[in-house]
Amino acid sequence: MNRVLIITHAASEGPGSLGAFLPRCGAEIHMVSLENGERLPESTREIHAVVIMGGPMSVHDETRFPFFRDELAWLGRAIELNIPVLGICLGAQLIARACDAAVMKAPRSEVGWSQVQITDEGRKDILFQGISSVMPVFQWHEDTFDIPEGGVLLATGKECRHQAFRYRNAYGLQFHPEVTEDMIAEWMEQSPTLREMPRTFHGIEREYQLQALTLYTNFMWLADIRRCERGKEKCAESWG
Repeated sequence: MNRVLIITHAASEGPGSLGAFLPRCGAEIHMVSLENGERLPESTREIHAVVIMGGPMSVHDETRFPFFRDELAWLGRAIELNIPVLGICLGAQLIARACDAAVMKAPRSEVGWSQVQITDEGRKDILFQGISSVMPVFQWHEDTFDIPEGGVLLATGKECRHQAFRYRNAYGLQFHPEVTEDMIAEWMEQSPTLREMPRTFHGIEREYQLQALTLYTNFMWLADIRRCERGKEKCAESWG
């Protein structure tokens, strides 16, 4: 069984459809709510995959959100150990920063529906197998990131070029595959001009959910592969 650690930064940005998917594929979920003062585990020994959710804050807000310091150091260790990591929006920016890449204001903010283009490298990557080369996505961000040195750009957009990347076994997605209609409605309730967006979701809901499920399945496939590799490493150590 894969044990998946989900890290959250805001109550309104939970795992959404990913949280519903993981138990169905036999994964055991462990949630850590940094916004509620919960601490990350000291050891990664029993963790097979990590998911880092979004949030309305900036990765540079360490004064207001001091938990970022520990989170960045913890992520750096997990990435170096090749644990599969998936970061969404703020989560992607945290991965980039943990890998010494810059995070800055995007040329313009993106809110609502758009499309991203999978790159040639992305089409060869395990995460995007079975997914259309042009993806409909939901966006809500003001910041963007550079690709870490040694990383690969997997998806690009018209307004914000860097939409997905991989560094080792860590993936950063600027967009939100996990959103549900209820999540979109909650995010939009303070923005009267954007309240039609949940209704727009009806038209593409089935396609969007299938796309998200394919992406999640691919990520958990990677977790399976890495778990088997770790098992072999432990066996080799025991034989010494």
